[in-house]
Amino acid sequence: MTGMNAPIDPRPSPTVNAGKLWAGGAATAAVAALIAIAGILLGRGLFGIDVLAPKGQGTWGDASTGWYALGAAVAALAAAGLLHVLLLTTPRPMRFFGWVIALATAVAMLAPFVTDASLGARMYSAGLNFVLGVAIGSLIAGTGKSAIVPVAVRPVTRPYPGPYR
Repeated sequence: MTGMNAPIDPRPSPTVNAGKLWAGGAATAAVAALIAIAGILLGRGLFGIDVLAPKGQGTWGDASTGWYALGAAVAALAAAGLLHVLLLTTPRPMRFFGWVIALATAVAMLAPFVTDASLGARMYSAGLNFVLGVAIGSLIAGTGKSAIVPVAVRPVTRPYPGPYR
């Protein structure tokens, strides 16, 4: 039904505390960047895996480590932005968010396999991308749930006839 005859939903929609959501997004970006750095240092230093750069670049590697960490932080902020839009516009936003994060994590895990790096480097990079996807997805989802501000539902008053005499 459209127009004047459409029923009006008496239940108000919840609102989103944007400050809380984006503060959580910024914190998640910092965590994601640190996971990327720690993961690269662990792979190169402890396991001797060529993560993002040849061993000749040393344990810290080259600028690609910084770019990887920055990419992880940007991915976290993009996830926060996506969730903000979903919370404001879609029914069941957490379900859609979960699907998007799961598929984006799968893509990130498959991406190393299109390179000509060693199998160990590809497997380690895929694992690191998995850890990043799980961390970003779970932290942003938790932040999003806590940023939803429920609106009190007022009882619907109906015009009943007066008492019978």
